[in-house]
Amino acid sequence: MVVAGLAPSAIEAADAQAGRQKITACQACHGLDGVSKNPEAPNLAGQIENYLVKSMMDYRTGERRHESMNIVAKDLSDQDIADIAAYYASIQVDVLPP
Repeated sequence: MVVAGLAPSAIEAADAQAGRQKITACQACHGLDGVSKNPEAPNLAGQIENYLVKSMMDYRTGERRHESMNIVAKDLSDQDIADIAAYYASIQVDVLPP
C-alpha cells in the first residue's frame, strides 16, 4: 500500500499494536475504542487505513483545517501516523441495518 506523502517503508512497517499505544490524545474526541460519543467527532474504528493516513497527513501539513486536529497532528511522525491508522483500521465494526 502506498500513500502519497508518506514513505512506503513507514506504511509497510505500520504496527497496529504500536498504534494502540499512541492514541491517548485521539481518545478524548474519538472515544476509547474509536467510536465517538461526541457528535462533532467522527468514528475512526474500521475506517480505511489509506483514508486515515491521508487525513492525518493533511492535518499535519495544514492542507486540511481543524483547530484541534492540526495541533495534535503537527507532532506526529510518519511512523506514528502509519501505526495509528493501522490500529483504527484493524478494529472490527459490525453494521446493523435499522
